[in-house]
Amino acid sequence: MQNNAISVTIFQKTMSKALKGVVVSHGDLGSALVEAVHAITGDDRALVAVSNEGCSRDSLGLRVSEAAGDGDCILFVDLPGGSCLLAAARFQREHSSTTVVAGVNLAMLLDFVHHRNADISEAAARAVKVGAGAIRLIGE
Repeated sequence: MQNNAISVTIFQKTMSKALKGVVVSHGDLGSALVEAVHAITGDDRALVAVSNEGCSRDSLGLRVSEAAGDGDCILFVDLPGGSCLLAAARFQREHSSTTVVAGVNLAMLLDFVHHRNADISEAAARAVKVGAGAIRLIGE
């Protein structure tokens, strides 16, 4: 009986540490990526999308903050520059439990969803490696 209690405690602790992912992008790119991940994995809790469409720098920062919340979070940004990266970097400076990955793609998001219980540094490094490895020149 005592072993069951230990298993439940470990399971609950592991589940409570699942990382959150926020895809910060121009236009509808983030929403499309999040929808694709959901269609492939069935997981609709791991990722949320934030768009910079129609907002100022301050309102984009507010959107990022609301989506990321207070826990451990990886902000996946579409480009390694511009308003989305600036908002993500500003949020990261104020929240040490946040990591920013620029150059988001579907492959890295799929990997992230399947490794959300990893340490945030490990999950971010995996996402970068998988995302970069998915980029290939075909036919030459």
